[in-house]
Amino acid sequence: MKTILVVDDEDAIRNLIAEEMREEGYEVLTADNARDALKIVEDQPLDLVILDIRMPGMDGLEALPRILGLKENIKVILNTAYSVYKESFMSWAADAYIIKSSDLNELKAKVKELIGSGS
Repeated sequence: MKTILVVDDEDAIRNLIAEEMREEGYEVLTADNARDALKIVEDQPLDLVILDIRMPGMDGLEALPRILGLKENIKVILNTAYSVYKESFMSWAADAYIIKSSDLNELKAKVKELIGSGS
C-alpha cells in the first residue's frame, strides 16, 4: 500500500484530504506543521507528501528542500490557496503545484499520476 503524508495547519482541510486519500486506498499520515512533518518523513516510509505552503513557523517552501534532503526520491505536491507561489524558485522542486479547492479530483488525479493507485 502506498503511503501519503498530508501536511496542513487547517484541521478541516487536512482531514478532508486525508479521508479522500484513504477512500482512494492510500495509507495516510498527517501533520499540522512542517516540523512534525519532517520528523515523520525521517521516521516513516512514505511515497508522497501533500504540503501546504502557508503555515505558522516553518512554511512549506522552507520545508520542501529539507523533505527532499531526507528522501530524495519522495514525491511532493504543493497544495495551497495562493497561486502567487507558483512562480517561486523554491516551488520548482515540487512534483506538482495545485490550488486548493473543495473539489479534490485534480489532487487525486495528480497523486495517482505520481505514485499510482493506492491499493
